[in-house]
Amino acid sequence: MIGPPGSGKTMLAQRIPTVLPPLSFTEALEVTKIYSVAGQLGAETALVTQRPFRTPHHTISDPGLVGGGTHPRPGEVSMAHRGVLFLDELPEFRKSVLEVMRQPLEDGTVTISRAALSLSYPADFMLVAAMNPCPCGYLSDERHVCHCTAAQIQRYRSRLSGPLLDRIDLHVEVPAVQYDDLRHTGRGDSSAAMRERILQARERQDKRYQGTPCVTNADLSGRWLEEYCRLGSAEHVFLEKAVSALALSARAYTRILRIARTIADLAGHDAITCAGLAEAVNCRTLDRQRL
Repeated sequence: MIGPPGSGKTMLAQRIPTVLPPLSFTEALEVTKIYSVAGQLGAETALVTQRPFRTPHHTISDPGLVGGGTHPRPGEVSMAHRGVLFLDELPEFRKSVLEVMRQPLEDGTVTISRAALSLSYPADFMLVAAMNPCPCGYLSDERHVCHCTAAQIQRYRSRLSGPLLDRIDLHVEVPAVQYDDLRHTGRGDSSAAMRERILQARERQDKRYQGTPCVTNADLSGRWLEEYCRLGSAEHVFLEKAVSALALSARAYTRILRIARTIADLAGHDAITCAGLAEAVNCRTLDRQRL
């Protein structure tokens, strides 16, 4: 999420666990084992039943994020297994710390190798990150003047490498909240309503992927991606133009298809449409801004 200070990025991240499906018994066992190994399982807690929400500070070290140390222990990416890992002020994290996330983001596991042993911990988490659009934070805020130069903005954003951004499905702009919106008494969709839509989409995926190694759309790759994300001729033409115009990588192409498949599931549609593909492409703001 990219937006000026006070636009609600942190609040949005904190609400994500409230709309996620509950942990299955198998997932709860996995999370409980990790917390037990890390020594963070309460004396009176027999089973972790809530999805983890981890928010490490940007001063965290490599071992603190992915695990390790003299006696290797799980890091934050494993403590967030089956839950949410929220990194606020993403460009403020050391570049080396961010780069070590690339393997767990791709594989869902993290491997720690030492001279005497090698350990693998599960790390299948949802990465949610927030950043300002520029060093001062006000580039996209109409109420404030941004004094950052183009070179400063470029240097600030270059702290995030292309390979890391490729592994993040959605790049969404979060605009500053206007006064009329603050005083507006009307309410949008509740978390309960959103959660119900998500549960219905998950049910569609459960039925679709029975008998396959896939559980959700995020697991689609190879022939499973081709089979379950088939496009019509119009959709093929649209996506080809988008990939060419934005110079997208093969990984970004795959993630756009997965996002479009999820958009269709949330809408209750069987086929991926051009409108769904357009929405998926528009959800990758940083790809468009790199041109």
